[in-house]
Order: sequence, then C-alpha cells, then structure tokens
Amino acid sequence: MRLKKMLLILASIFMMVGAAAQTEYMKQWPQFRGPFASGIVETDQLPDQWDVPSGKNIRWKLKIPGLGHSSPVIWGDRVFITTAISGSGSDSLKIGLYGDMDMVGDKSVHEFRVYCIDRNSGEIIWERLAHKGVPVTERHTKSSQANPTPATDGKYVIAFFGSNGMYCYDFDGKLIWTKNFGRINAGPYTDPEVEWGYASSPIIHENKVTVQCDIIGGQGFLASLDLETGNEIWRTPRNDVATWSSPNFLNRYGERQIVVNGYSQIGGYDFDTGKELWRLGNGGDAPVPTPLFSNGLIYIHGSHGRYQPIFAIRPEARGNITLDSDSTTSQYIVWSIKRGGAYLPTDLIYRDYLYNLRMNGNLTCFNALTGELIYRERIPDAMGITSSGVASNGRLYYSLEQGDVVVVQAGPEFKILSRNHMDDLIMATPAISKDMILFRTVHYLVAVGEVSP
Repeated sequence: MRLKKMLLILASIFMMVGAAAQTEYMKQWPQFRGPFASGIVETDQLPDQWDVPSGKNIRWKLKIPGLGHSSPVIWGDRVFITTAISGSGSDSLKIGLYGDMDMVGDKSVHEFRVYCIDRNSGEIIWERLAHKGVPVTERHTKSSQANPTPATDGKYVIAFFGSNGMYCYDFDGKLIWTKNFGRINAGPYTDPEVEWGYASSPIIHENKVTVQCDIIGGQGFLASLDLETGNEIWRTPRNDVATWSSPNFLNRYGERQIVVNGYSQIGGYDFDTGKELWRLGNGGDAPVPTPLFSNGLIYIHGSHGRYQPIFAIRPEARGNITLDSDSTTSQYIVWSIKRGGAYLPTDLIYRDYLYNLRMNGNLTCFNALTGELIYRERIPDAMGITSSGVASNGRLYYSLEQGDVVVVQAGPEFKILSRNHMDDLIMATPAISKDMILFRTVHYLVAVGEVSP
C-alpha cells in the first residue's frame, strides 16, 4: 500500500510539472507561428494602430544586416533571429504577384548569423557567426538564404540554414553542436535544375528536434534529433516533391504525431518512432503552409498546380485516406474543398473560424467545424502576401509585402480595423509576446506596443 501510494504521489507530481511546462510553453513564441504553429497568443495589450515613420506605438527598431525571411522567436525576454549576409553587397529581392522561376545568381561568400536580442530594449545580447561560405544552393528572387525560423525551448536555440547547416546554441550563445544534412535542394518538381531555397523550420518538443527535408528527386526525409547532442533518433524516408512547409507536433486528442504537409504524401508520423500512420494525396504541388490543430481536428491546406485543397482530418486517421476525385468527406476527413486553399500563408484557426488568406488579398472565412462558407472578402491594394497571419484579443494581423499591416476584426463579419505602415517591405511572419508584437521587415526588427504620449 505504501509503495502504491508513493507511486500515485510521484505520478501526480509529474502531471503537475508537465501541466506547468505546457502552460509556460503556450505563453511563449518558441517556433514558426508560435506555440504549436497556431499563430495565437492571447493578450489585451496590443495596439490596433501604429506607424513606423512617425514612431507611434513603436517601442524599438533594430537594423538587421543581410537578408532573411525567418521569423523571430521569443522565450521570456530573449528574441532570436537569423540572417544571411551576402558578400556581393547586394540583397536583391523581387516582391509582388508573379510566376517567374528565376534564381538570383549570387555566388558570393555569405555570412550566416544568429542574433539574441533583449525583448524590452531591442539591444543585441549576443551575435554568432554560424557559418561562412558560398551557399550550397541558389535562391529564388523572392527568397532568402535564411528562410527557416529558429526554434527554442527556453534553454537551447536551433538555427537552421538548410544545406548550410544546423546549429544549436545555449542561451548564452555557446555553440553546443552542429549538423550538416548535405545538399537540400528545394525547387519545382518540373525542373530539377532550378533552386529556390530551403524554408522548412525546425520544431522542438520533449527534448527532440524535428526537421522535414523534402527535396527535388523524391529523396527527402523526416528526422528526429536529440536536442542536447544532435544525434539522430530516427529518420523516415519521404518520396514527395520539394516542400517549404514546416512540421507540427500533435500531442492531444489521444495522439502523438508529427504531421506534415505535402503533395502526394501529406501525413502523420509516430512521434517516438517515425513510423507513418496515415497519408493523404492530392495536395498543392509546391507545399508551403504548416499543418494546424484545433477543434479536435488536423487542418492542412495548399495550393499551386491542379489542386488547391483545404482538409479537416480526424487525428485517429490511419492508412491511405486520399479522397476520390468526386468526394469531399470520408471516414477520416470531416470536410474539405478542392480549390481555393492559400498558397504561401498558413491559415488561421481562431475562435471557431478558419481564415484562409491568399497572396492576392482574398480572405475567405469558414466555419472551422463544418466547412460552411461564412464570407469571402478582399483586403484592398494587396500587392502580394507571403507571411502568415497571427491573432490575439479578437484581432487578426496580416502583413502585406509592400509594407502595410492590416488589422482585421475576428468573427463572422469582415471589418478592417486599421492599416499600419512599417516603412519597409515585409516577408516574415510576426511574433506576439506579452504586450508586444514583433515584425521582421526586410531591413529591421520592429517592436510594436503601446507607448504613452
């Protein structure tokens, strides 16, 4: 009886510690799009209006050298961001709505750098040169050599530069380990000679790092690494087109899965072993958006090519769940649409609604549980949208490439609350932290928060 009682006490302690850790995680912005890539941290302290040129509600603004589309990640009062500085002295970038396959052609030596920044002051705490060399692969004219967003667990930070290596630092900037996955060529499956630049971001859960490396030629993989050593725990081959989407960790609804986007191999994998649990075909043929979890469902969408789907999937799915050409539902798929899914931005699922924003500013709102269309509206004068939206306190924040951030009211009625000028181009997804929202523009990291007159 005494042993049984002791075991029950220990189990209760472990459960309380786990719950506390989960609560802390949900307050941070530890990976691309924040906790579990949801794009959501609730706070009632964010302003609806600000303006960089005038300084209205701008806490600080820090110039970041080079070019990077990675988003900031935040734990406590530390912000981490990556960049790649070209030795050519030019960081060319072509924004807007176009379909060119062009590569930049920059063969100069680059510096791949990691920054740790004080959240409150915007001052640099430390800066590290992770790698110096000619990039292994090219980049698209709309891309950068520092696309993947870092990941952190509050003790370590993982910076990933695709073919140019992965680097693990502690919070003091000490290099713990490095890993090279070889050449990771991400480009269109129709032309293996074209290189657009790798973009999938790593994630950290339960002391493990997960990376999705889908490359041209169908020789990609999904891998789990030990966070403290970089040693591989498992690696599962994937035979799909190149993808730019990031994996996500499903640890609810009775499941523990790594869920990934794809074209012919959207799927779920056992978190501990890497074993494929289910797969789904007929995605977009250039997968970019990250899978999402809400309402007891898995949401995945994509665009480009023949298919532009949105899927709402039951997490207990097993086997091949690809739909027939005429079907939109099945045993494991609650609802779906064949066309209309967003290409680059990841959707937002917030307060019972799914918001699907396309590159041209078309915003479609669905009932997230049923797929019922609520509205289809347009954000005016959008000349291209690459970054994903975030949400807090009944507000949706959408960044336009030309440098405006549009704040939209959440809910069944479409209403634009404000349009805010960042005085620079925007490609990266913002991050929310307590009383601030951080925007990475092409040249700066900008902290937006209430400032007393």
